Amino acid sequence: MVAYVLAREILQATAQNSTSTTAFVATTTPIAVVALEVIIAMAAIAIIGTLFLRLTRRIVVRAGVSKPVARTADQWGVILFVVIAAVVFARLTGLSSEFTTLTISGIAGLAVSLALQTTLSNIIAGILMFQDGVLRIGDDLEFGSVRGEVIKLALRSTWLKRADGSIAVIGNSNLAAGPIINHSATLRLQRKLGA
Repeated sequence: MVAYVLAREILQATAQNSTSTTAFVATTTPIAVVALEVIIAMAAIAIIGTLFLRLTRRIVVRAGVSKPVARTADQWGVILFVVIAAVVFARLTGLSSEFTTLTISGIAGLAVSLALQTTLSNIIAGILMFQDGVLRIGDDLEFGSVRGEVIKLALRSTWLKRADGSIAVIGNSNLAAGPIINHSATLRLQRKLGA
């Protein structure tokens, strides 16, 4: 009986020791594995970012916007993917825990969105209008009591040159709320509708 109890205690101690060793090995990751994970993640982010930037550039160019607007869209896309890469790097290397990363990014996102609410709504409306192809440079546009030729399309605003030579700058979120009358694009817009 004593031999049985001693054998059981020895087996339990061995099992606990092997379990703690296994847990230690499982929780520590070799630097080479972490480096490989970081390299793979950064390569994936670079590939996805490149594809995303090409897609947005194609949409912006197809909408007929100017080169500065296309360059601005590219810059915003690069900033977005650099932030994503930094968060992924911090998470994979253990520089920040998941909770800390989510908390900091959530607070930062909330602060930025509140500070730039109007700007972001203008940018989103501008992208959607460019994608729809409603406006192009040279169009004769009427918005409310303002009528003029579109001389500049930007992500935040559209510039109209009125008949008297004055320039009206209208925020894209206001234009998107409409109603917009495009006097010179009737055929182009009817083709888009399939009429």
